[in-house]
Amino acid sequence: MRILLIGEYSLLHNSLKKGLTELGHDVILIGNSNGYRCYPVDYDYEAKLFKKNIFSIPRKIIYRLFKFDLVSFEYGIRFLMFLPKLKNFEIVQFVNESSIKTTRKFELYLIKKIVKYNKSVFLLSCGLDYMNLKFYTENKEYKSIYQPSIKNPSKEFNWFFHYFKKGHIKIHEYMMNNFDGLIATDFDYVDAAKKYPLFSDFIPYPIDLTKLPFKELLIHDKIIIFLGINKYSYNQKGISYFEKALKIIEGKYSDKVEIIITNTVPYPIYIDLYNKAHILLDQAFSRDQGYNALEAMAKGKVVFTGAEDEFVNHYQITEKVCVNAIADVDYLVKELSFLIENPNEIIEMGKRARVFVEKEHNYIKIAQQYIDLWKIK
Repeated sequence: MRILLIGEYSLLHNSLKKGLTELGHDVILIGNSNGYRCYPVDYDYEAKLFKKNIFSIPRKIIYRLFKFDLVSFEYGIRFLMFLPKLKNFEIVQFVNESSIKTTRKFELYLIKKIVKYNKSVFLLSCGLDYMNLKFYTENKEYKSIYQPSIKNPSKEFNWFFHYFKKGHIKIHEYMMNNFDGLIATDFDYVDAAKKYPLFSDFIPYPIDLTKLPFKELLIHDKIIIFLGINKYSYNQKGISYFEKALKIIEGKYSDKVEIIITNTVPYPIYIDLYNKAHILLDQAFSRDQGYNALEAMAKGKVVFTGAEDEFVNHYQITEKVCVNAIADVDYLVKELSFLIENPNEIIEMGKRARVFVEKEHNYIKIAQQYIDLWKIK
């Protein structure tokens, strides 16, 4: 089949493309390179002109006066230039409701063109979108990245509510009425997505294990605990709970642990430090693992992340493959203390984590699940 993947999110479409290609399909991935992450794409519509320093001040002035972002507009123009190459695919899949990342009217125009030019079009529920945010706001006790915004409504969360603007709701409604299927990528999105008639199924993230060599954890001296902070998602991930827990752990086990904390560092530095760790603290408001957690688990790390009941039940987990993190300092201290006092469990959980990712997230197996679903639809 000829397959077009639109947009990238944490290497999801890259890993899926590799699996589909190895199964014999012809796949094109179009996306922006996502800033410093530099995700590989076949057709790159990354904004180049209006990101130049010379346009920095005019861009800010125009946005303040008209709420119009020149960079977003450039994304749309560059995507538009690729349209002649984006025709006659049997399957098209958008990574989320805002895959192109241009202005809302322009985005809807481009989506309509894609639907017109191609056979079947699918949408992933991956990351925040209208349907998830609506569900979270209506279910405030539901564990989600929306929860911390209730107690701490900081600027960090301002972008959430762009999904409630009329322009985006029109995009959402068009997709629900004109696409062929909706696929949830983890349990943070299933409960919201399944309320829509378009919902097709849940398919886990594909992980390219060939790039993630497993090394059995060895504890020579101290247990290394790693916390990588991104200032742009500090509250969403519940970082303050991890920080408070680590202060207690440091005082309690100063002779047994080494704690590494980074804050918005370049990716190569982040990976170098993270590779040294035995335990990785990921996020406290998720129900399932995202890409960062899964890649760490594939390397054999013990990860504090989402592992709620629906995750445990779906995969029939009988022994922990990760630690379900919640926004409770005492709980986090208790879980960390147990591991520090039982270092063999760190080693064994790391092994189980790798086996789990191999079994449930292998990129070729997941690619076949997509093929099977697309064919049914």
